[in-house]
Amino acid sequence: MSLRSVHIASLGCARNDVDSEELAARLEAGGFRLVDDPVAAETVVVNTCGFVEQAKKDSIDTLLAAADLKSDGQVRSVVAVGCMAERYGVELAAELPEADAVLGFDAYADIADRLRGILDGERQISHVPRDRRTLLPLAPAARPAAAEDVAVPGHAWLARRRRLSDAPWASLKIASGCDRRCAFCAIPSFRGSYLSRPGDDIVAEARWLAEQGVKEVFLVSENTSSYGKDLGVDERLETLLPRLAQVDGLEWIRVSYLQPAEIRPSMLHALLTTDKVVPYFDLSFQHASKEVLRRMRRFGDPESFLTLIAQIREAAPEAGIRSNCIAGFPGETEADVETLRQFIVDAALDVMGVFGYSDEDGTEGATLDGHLDEEEIEARRAMLADVSLEVSEGRAADRVGDVLEVLVEGSEEGVAVGRAWHQGPETDGITTLDDDHPVGTLVRAVAVDSQGIDLIAEAT
Repeated sequence: MSLRSVHIASLGCARNDVDSEELAARLEAGGFRLVDDPVAAETVVVNTCGFVEQAKKDSIDTLLAAADLKSDGQVRSVVAVGCMAERYGVELAAELPEADAVLGFDAYADIADRLRGILDGERQISHVPRDRRTLLPLAPAARPAAAEDVAVPGHAWLARRRRLSDAPWASLKIASGCDRRCAFCAIPSFRGSYLSRPGDDIVAEARWLAEQGVKEVFLVSENTSSYGKDLGVDERLETLLPRLAQVDGLEWIRVSYLQPAEIRPSMLHALLTTDKVVPYFDLSFQHASKEVLRRMRRFGDPESFLTLIAQIREAAPEAGIRSNCIAGFPGETEADVETLRQFIVDAALDVMGVFGYSDEDGTEGATLDGHLDEEEIEARRAMLADVSLEVSEGRAADRVGDVLEVLVEGSEEGVAVGRAWHQGPETDGITTLDDDHPVGTLVRAVAVDSQGIDLIAEAT
């Protein structure tokens, strides 16, 4: 009997990509054949994103496009999983009858049986959402033991992970969930309370990835700087990084999603001095105005942020620093916008993503006064995005003449394309070399020109 075929469409962040690889392994072990082309699949699984409005729209569009294939080819079922499915469940199922099932995280353990049942004509009960923060104890130290009975996607690699890419880098999830209560963010409600993975599991997975040919691991979580707070004093990010550096075959370790207010001196020292950890800082600023940050239930101001940036650049002038910010948060004044604009100029980051505020269901931000109209939010976002792009392009131009190490990811028209230390996967630009090199090679080069935020380099 031939294996049933399935295609997984993974949307959203790098954390979702890890979850998709867990689903892929579970499906393959459960008798499914994975296919790259959705047209060739009996079942299309869409791992949705539920973070912001555009991400939700992209998820719905992907589900509808997959459903359209049911009338033209061999596709027989379309299933929604992931954050949007977890967050909205039965509501999404009612509004999107084109999907044959909407399954939450609790369904991942037996996903193969679920899909097989759908293909055999069984009707699945759509996921009923719940606040996943209630599934683990309030005290972080009590969570690891309790987590054995809670579905936490991306934490089960020892039994379930199957790479869906042959890229020389891979995301490695070190924790899930978040204990912060940012007024604009709904993620904790559907991803749950913060839960670190044991260091032994992370190191073992890194070793497995290296055996698969991975040269760079990209450490991801909702809040990487909180790693280990539920594991005891002996497990923290600064103790994990040296252990990962000992993994044979790994060349780069990249850390993402750091909260500026949580970066302690020992953590900063480890990030700057540990072998194989690239000088790259993904710092979640979100704004610069002290008043707006307080309304967001966050901490900081331009002075403290710029001091942190200066510390990093004093120790590692070549360091890449990126962040995101939100324009048009309720109560934001024109003076607040100017504070943010000036911060973007003064910080001179390699990349600053600028997003317009939109209400998220169940968040405090949706209940605040001082909401701005959509046109004003978009005007502020567009202005700040233009400033940010100009600054980032200037930062790239300043790197001309720098000596780089480039991880080759592919080739275009006979020349190698990859990323330097300061460029994170898929978001921070690329570096093009003057000749072709095998994928996965680390090439020493000199930057000779820039195009936007991208660099052109010559191998030395």
